[in-house]
Amino acid sequence: MPDIEAISYIGGLSRLGNFKFILKYLTGRCLKDKEKRIEVALQFYTNIRSNACFTCRHLVYPIINKIIERGAKGFGVSEWKIRRKIKDPYWRRGFACVLMGIAKYGVQRPFTPGAPFLTVWDYTYACNLKCKHCYSNAGKPLKNEMGRKEALRVVSILGDFGIPSIAFSGGEPLVRNDIFDVLKLCREYGIFTAIATNGTTLTRENVEKLKNSGVGYLQISLDGANSKTHDGFRGVNGVFNRVIDGIKNALESGMFVEVATTVTKLNIYEVSDIIDLCRRLKVNWFMAYNFIPTGRGGGEIDLDLSPSEREKLLKSLWIEALKGDLTVLTTAPQFARIALVNSKNIGETIVPTHFYSMKLPGRLIELSEFVGGCGAGRNYCAIEPDGVIQPCVFLPVRVGNILTDDFECLWDNSEVFIKLRNKDLLKGNCGVCKYRYVCGGCRARAYAYFNDYMAPDPGCIYNA
Repeated sequence: MPDIEAISYIGGLSRLGNFKFILKYLTGRCLKDKEKRIEVALQFYTNIRSNACFTCRHLVYPIINKIIERGAKGFGVSEWKIRRKIKDPYWRRGFACVLMGIAKYGVQRPFTPGAPFLTVWDYTYACNLKCKHCYSNAGKPLKNEMGRKEALRVVSILGDFGIPSIAFSGGEPLVRNDIFDVLKLCREYGIFTAIATNGTTLTRENVEKLKNSGVGYLQISLDGANSKTHDGFRGVNGVFNRVIDGIKNALESGMFVEVATTVTKLNIYEVSDIIDLCRRLKVNWFMAYNFIPTGRGGGEIDLDLSPSEREKLLKSLWIEALKGDLTVLTTAPQFARIALVNSKNIGETIVPTHFYSMKLPGRLIELSEFVGGCGAGRNYCAIEPDGVIQPCVFLPVRVGNILTDDFECLWDNSEVFIKLRNKDLLKGNCGVCKYRYVCGGCRARAYAYFNDYMAPDPGCIYNA
């Protein structure tokens, strides 16, 4: 995924004064160069581009250059490192989102980029499995799912907005053949693409097609260390062995692989075995998904962990993460709080987020409050198969529709998004907790339990 340093870099900028006044004039799209002015300037900065209009070359570029220079100094990072990072097209789009975020909203805690760093797109609700914890109640496609033409239009909307990355999910996104056309267009736009899959269709042929389509990241679901547990979750016998074969095929092709496990009472005692299996397979990352009782999972609420079980799990995941041979993450936002509390005596603190683990020595610990915890409607949002926009795939609150509404206008002005970004507005203990900026609780869980996305997260021991 695009480097998280694009987010944490704002810590350097925040100590140098407010650039909002300057940057707000630089975020528009240049009609002559056909890109956002900030992106044109960043291309100049890395010598990728040599020609541009007078405004982009002689007015925007010098300002961006000075901001990067001052920001690097304030962040304590050499300019050559920033320049090397910005040469990467995915990182460059993420960095442009940071600058646009400062221009639009200023430097806030936690930070909101000018466009979502990640858009999770449920490409279809069609699926070849029957998972009992499925958030989308997948199986059959929606009657009004987008066709190929509409899907390509969505990519153009996201690309023109400056979205750095799209994760395709579902359902099972790989059951639709036209996804390869969509992936190709994403690549042309310079959008980083990831696929969240159940792994059953990852033959060598399909893996090669995904790789050639520019997919940089595969998230493969594995809910047990053996066939009995995993197949029980997935509702179809014989799936476990197919998933293991799919993981091996992906790894053999050189693709980046993350194994994702939704942890419930049925498999909590197998998590360590699943992690050991990941190590043997040599996958890149392991992600423990926070169970959200929504969709089909809404009928399985008894599978949810208690706050004390979740706390114990997160502490064990933290210990696994410290071993360093496997990146261990979780969508439970309380993980960052556990990391901060349990690493006070360690010179270098690893602060885990949904997407990455930041190594923050000394005074840079404060940057964890800018990156923040739950990013629903702030760092990312979701698109349903019919174009409906939500804060998160697990948070079924309609914000608009990308096919009929102005996406950038929604991102800037949606009341739902604005409320989710302000952690001081959270209710109960979540709103006054000293870890609200690095955690903030899971807003999807609050909505699933209380029909209120600003309510306290019932999965935290601080709310017990």
